[in-house]
Amino acid sequence: MDNKKRVLVTGAGGFIGHHLVKRLKEEGYCVRGADIKYPEYEASAADEFEVLDLRKAENCLLATRGGIDEAYNLAADMGGIGYITSSHAEISRNNILINSHMLEASRQNGVKRFLFSSSACVYNQSKQIDPDVKPLREEDAYPADPEAGYGWEKLFAEELCRYYYRDYGFETRIVRFHNVYGPLGTYDGGKEKAPAALYRKIALAEDDGEIEIWDDG
Repeated sequence: MDNKKRVLVTGAGGFIGHHLVKRLKEEGYCVRGADIKYPEYEASAADEFEVLDLRKAENCLLATRGGIDEAYNLAADMGGIGYITSSHAEISRNNILINSHMLEASRQNGVKRFLFSSSACVYNQSKQIDPDVKPLREEDAYPADPEAGYGWEKLFAEELCRYYYRDYGFETRIVRFHNVYGPLGTYDGGKEKAPAALYRKIALAEDDGEIEIWDDG
């Protein structure tokens, strides 16, 4: 990497991470991408891309080495509502490992700023039952009643980011994504979001055929 601001994007093989890498490159950053897989549909624009299993602490230390200024932690085991409601233990275990190891590795390696990608699944479910739901506010995540598994581990990781700021002065930021999909996003295989699955079914349907539609929450 050269003397430009150095950033790390984890989850750079995924939908949001892949697009974020392109945006950061356009803005003149030097970008390292890290993920357990390469992007599905086009090559990454990152200056360097490392295939790493970030559930392992030593790989998080590798990803954050070399004077990284900012880390955007988008790495996660996730998918559509069908996936995240059927794999509570696996998703929770994988993401808790990724997030805790990434925070500690970033702190140890002197990363200046850390962004954690959370989810709307952290919000209290009782506030989302009425079809005339009011716009959610940040504080509506408490009292806590998030989505089982995925939502709970995201809410815990948010708290962990706050602890790292309070205890170590490590500058962290949190964003909560809602239902995100678009060009170059996963559209089959079981981890796709409902809109992508719906569009795929419509595109592949025969004339006068029928498609199955299920609710994404």
